[in-house]
Amino acid sequence: MFSKKTIRDIDAKGKKVLVRVDFNVPLKDGVVGDDTRIQAALPTIKYLLDQGAALILCSHLGRPKGEVNEKYSMKPVAEHLSKVLGMKVAFATDCIGPAAEAAAKELKAGEVLLLENTRFHAGEEKNDLDMAKQMASLADLFVNDAFGTAHRAHASTEGVTHFLPGVAGFLLEKEIKYLGQVVSDPKKPFVAIMGGAKISDKIGVIKNLLVKADSILIGGGMANTFFKAQGYPVADSLVEDEALETATALLKEAGTKLRLPVDVVLADKFDNEADTKIVMVGPIEDGWRILDIGPETIQSFGKVIEGAETVVWNGPMGVFEMPKFAEGTFGVAKAVAACKGTTIVGGGDSVAAIQQSGLADQITHISTGGGASLEMLEGLELPGVAALQDK
Repeated sequence: MFSKKTIRDIDAKGKKVLVRVDFNVPLKDGVVGDDTRIQAALPTIKYLLDQGAALILCSHLGRPKGEVNEKYSMKPVAEHLSKVLGMKVAFATDCIGPAAEAAAKELKAGEVLLLENTRFHAGEEKNDLDMAKQMASLADLFVNDAFGTAHRAHASTEGVTHFLPGVAGFLLEKEIKYLGQVVSDPKKPFVAIMGGAKISDKIGVIKNLLVKADSILIGGGMANTFFKAQGYPVADSLVEDEALETATALLKEAGTKLRLPVDVVLADKFDNEADTKIVMVGPIEDGWRILDIGPETIQSFGKVIEGAETVVWNGPMGVFEMPKFAEGTFGVAKAVAACKGTTIVGGGDSVAAIQQSGLADQITHISTGGGASLEMLEGLELPGVAALQDK
């Protein structure tokens, strides 16, 4: 149950609305390379325009470290959004100060303005209240629709709510509903699939899900650390030695819930042209490294996924950027897409895999937030959500 007010609960007619969106999109040669995040914000933008609001959009892009850096300018995003909306989107060369104030002042109902990168100011990531106050002064209402940054207490996510009434946009609401449901009351059987390189990023998530999930399937580099914790030499495979104790404790606590790969794909070097072989899990010979899960694991994971009512997937099963080591990740992607239950995919690499495999339309919910979705699955409260008005 979503307990925060949303844009359905406010009267935006004739009001200036500051909307925090997540337009942290890849730029290639000054052009938007992938507009998934822009598309995800459109329902909120269009709804508010239909209500007769004037929209002031703000977002960060990249990591400019609190300084102006043209490489991370939002200007190409404004141009792209103009095309997508089929209307002129005005652009302000700053997100606070005279340029932002002048642009906001001129804005009329039904018009859209995009502010320059919020992270061009060091105050954004420090949640500086003076910066937040200046941003808030541009508008009458605040809407947070940036799930990808909701786990950060920044000036444009949490700070502005000290000066403006804040509500959730449709994307934020949808994300919290799906991920919140998984944490509070998932339909069973509930299967979590965890991949990626590191255990340390996901310890809290695994611990929280051990209580909720029926099975946790582990792949990717993090599986190697579990193998080493079980006493297998893993040769040149990626291992997080500092997480070995944690891995040992998790294995003990999890019992049969935690499922590791039964076979793996080995390579003699970290290269798509490497020599490869498939072996059952056990001691790995020197000179070899694990780069993907094997065919038997794909099959056994697939069977577990097939019978699930709820599936959450975060992290690839191998080095899927190299075609030779992508079969595990794509195999899991196919199984998740074929599952008849509620399926949720989060985290950049798993989302990329689902999109590359052309199966995105078969997934119930694709999360736009990597870190934010992990923190929700860990059962943590997100500052950007907590700051919004309760219903």
